Amino acid sequence: MTEAVRPRFHLAVPVEDLDSARAFYGGVLGLSEGRSTDISVDWDLYGHQFVTHLAAGGSAESRNVVDGRDVPVPHFGLLLTVPEFHKLADRLREVDTAFVVEPYLRFAGQPAEQWTMFFRDPSGNALEFKAFLAEDALFAR
Repeated sequence: MTEAVRPRFHLAVPVEDLDSARAFYGGVLGLSEGRSTDISVDWDLYGHQFVTHLAAGGSAESRNVVDGRDVPVPHFGLLLTVPEFHKLADRLREVDTAFVVEPYLRFAGQPAEQWTMFFRDPSGNALEFKAFLAEDALFAR
């Protein structure tokens, strides 16, 4: 079976401080740092180009209720495998990350069954990482 090739995405987000961005994205999340300047740092986010740009003011503070939990909007993140998801969740717990939404299983026993968690970087950008038990159920209803 051949693994499907997906296009990589590029995403840039505002951060208030590059040192705290480095500590979080490099230290906590364990991402490899790529190019950097006085105002930006490129990160290898599981093969995607993720850039933190110095910009005072951080991110927006909107929310929607999903499964009875306040979910920050906007947010971004990745779809991981279930083992990768739990490894990252464990790593975040080890460094006492304050979760916006603790890791939990959504849609148990349904086609879109998935693990999900939300947390923020030091500049307030909301991140969601999730893992589908069956990747082909990504768009299942």
